[in-house]
Amino acid sequence: MKGTPGTDTGPSERVPRDYKLLVPREWFRIDLTRDRWRAQLKTFVDRQAQGRQVSAELTRNVWTTLRNTAEAGRARGAMEFFLLTTSDNGGMPASLLVSSMPLRGTPADPEAFAAWLELRQGEGGDRRSVSVLELAAGPAVRVAGSSTLDFYVGMPGGIGYLTLSFSAPLTGVSGPMEQLCDAVAGSLRWVM
Repeated sequence: MKGTPGTDTGPSERVPRDYKLLVPREWFRIDLTRDRWRAQLKTFVDRQAQGRQVSAELTRNVWTTLRNTAEAGRARGAMEFFLLTTSDNGGMPASLLVSSMPLRGTPADPEAFAAWLELRQGEGGDRRSVSVLELAAGPAVRVAGSSTLDFYVGMPGGIGYLTLSFSAPLTGVSGPMEQLCDAVAGSLRWVM
C-alpha cells in the first residue's frame, strides 16, 4: 500500500507499507493485484468440482459469480479474495474480500463514518447493525447484516480504510461464523 501523493499524514503517523492478516488454512487465497487472478480462480473452481457430482452448468455458474465478484471488487480497490471450500452441493459457504478504500469524501473519524453509514441505510429492509470498535490494528467500523459482515479499519496516516468484507450466504454471519470473522479481523496488523 502506498500513500496518495499530497495526502497529509501528519508528522507523527506513518503510512503502512502493507498489512498482515491471519486466515484459516482451508481458505483459498486469490491475489487480485496480479494478472494471474483469473487462473487462480479457475484452479479453485476446478478443485472444488473435482470428484464431486457437480454439473458443468453449476461449475460454470460458480465460476461466473466468483469472477464477477472479483472484477467488481477490483474496480473498488480489492486486493485479495479468500474463498472457503465449497459444500457438497457446490454452494459457497463463505468468502472474504480485502480492499483499500481511499477517503474521497468519506469521514476519516470512525464515529463520524459509522453515523454516515447509519444514515445511508434508510428505513426498513435488511437493516444492518453499525458499531465502532477498537482492533489491534486501530479503530474500526463494524457493519453486520444477516449474511455479511464488513470491517472498515482506519489506516495509519489517515489515507483511508482497509475493508474486510465477509459473506456467508448459506449459513449467515452468526454464531461460529461470526466468531471466525471477528477473529480474522482482530488478527489484522500493519507493516510499517
